[in-house]
Amino acid sequence: MARETWATRMGFILAAVGSAVGLGNIWRFPFITGQEGGGAFLLVYLLFVALIGFPAILVEFVIGRYTNLNPVGAIRELGSGAWNYLGWLFVVIGFVILSYYSVVAGWFLRYTLIGATDGYAVAGPEEATALFGTVSTGLDSLLFHAVFMAIVIGIIAAGVRKGIEVGVKVMVPAIIALLLGLAAYAFTLDASGAAYSYYLSPDFSYLVANWTSILPAAAGQAFFTLSLGMGVMITYASYLGEDRNLASDAGVIVVLDTLIAVIVGFVVFPFLFAAGIDPSTTTVNAIFVSLTSAFASIPGGRILGIVFFAMVGIAALSSAISILEVLVSYMIDEVGVGRVPAAASIGAAVFLLGVPVTIDLIFLDLYDLLADGVLLVLGSLLLALFVGWVVPDLGREELRKGIAGGGGLDAAWIWIVRIPIVIVVVVSLYLGVVDYVDFLTGDFADWLAAR
Repeated sequence: MARETWATRMGFILAAVGSAVGLGNIWRFPFITGQEGGGAFLLVYLLFVALIGFPAILVEFVIGRYTNLNPVGAIRELGSGAWNYLGWLFVVIGFVILSYYSVVAGWFLRYTLIGATDGYAVAGPEEATALFGTVSTGLDSLLFHAVFMAIVIGIIAAGVRKGIEVGVKVMVPAIIALLLGLAAYAFTLDASGAAYSYYLSPDFSYLVANWTSILPAAAGQAFFTLSLGMGVMITYASYLGEDRNLASDAGVIVVLDTLIAVIVGFVVFPFLFAAGIDPSTTTVNAIFVSLTSAFASIPGGRILGIVFFAMVGIAALSSAISILEVLVSYMIDEVGVGRVPAAASIGAAVFLLGVPVTIDLIFLDLYDLLADGVLLVLGSLLLALFVGWVVPDLGREELRKGIAGGGGLDAAWIWIVRIPIVIVVVVSLYLGVVDYVDFLTGDFADWLAAR
């Protein structure tokens, strides 16, 4: 069957930005930043995005556009031997991430509905925590997990141009507009000065003392928020024409995504400080508990809450469709299944994998620490090795297309991919594996023992 393409450059950029701008930016970024020292983490994260994220996204772009295939087919066409199995890693990563991603996105839909019907009537953090417990597990969580996946399936079933491209042209500008409005409001809060100081002033002594924790957290966050290591950018680039300047498009995507992540900090941390919550103590429930408490106590909080939670739900949707598209494109290209049945069947399988997360949040940690700290980093490492050392000439040639003159960009890029990226990612992967093993032998083992 004929392969679909993007109708416009803007459609591709917004789809890629929409993939990157999701729960990774708005839900995950604030609590990881809080846990890892505020400004110290932000500094390392920004360095990762600039020095590692930008070259790494080009790795996926050149593979996708050259082959015009999904990740499994693309790697199989270019590689041989054991490399043929690399594409399957991205299918596994997509399944794992989307399964719990959908559950968390469902929480935001539920909180939006709570604001519209009952308002955020909580007396303080204790009641807000109790509300989160009700929403995050049980029937509510399962129901909204199903609702969110149904929406994602519907958009993907409509296709690249009529589904994904049309959707992101509405969603991404809406996300940016709402986020800027919330940041402007947060600036007026009395606690904003202290929040900005915490967020923007790195404590270098803290960074030196905690680099083994900060480094893998920053690497995982950079890969997660840029949708790297899971095959999304390979898939999206496979719908591109050869006249596109990949470096230019990648630069726009990375800058927009990072800018939005930074703005999220200007929204969330003033609300955290206004609610009297220490950012270093935040966990996966940070946004829900702290912001619900804040919205219950500030003027116009109900409307602000509805707007905020709805915005995050939209952002989550723009990311989720990109992950499901990776899995659906495999079914279309490799198995010959139509788009609608592929979207429905894979979406149902993802839903089932996410069900344990709706039962106990220990499974959220089990999935997230594996995906973020290990699988995404491993996927990026293997792609860097593949393009940098197995097919470097192909990568350089593909990057030069659409770039007038080139200016030696391709040569500099391939050596960045070959050495600095590989070294940094290997260190990050090692630290991520250590953290995950600690979790399995600690918190998860304790949870199992208590059953």
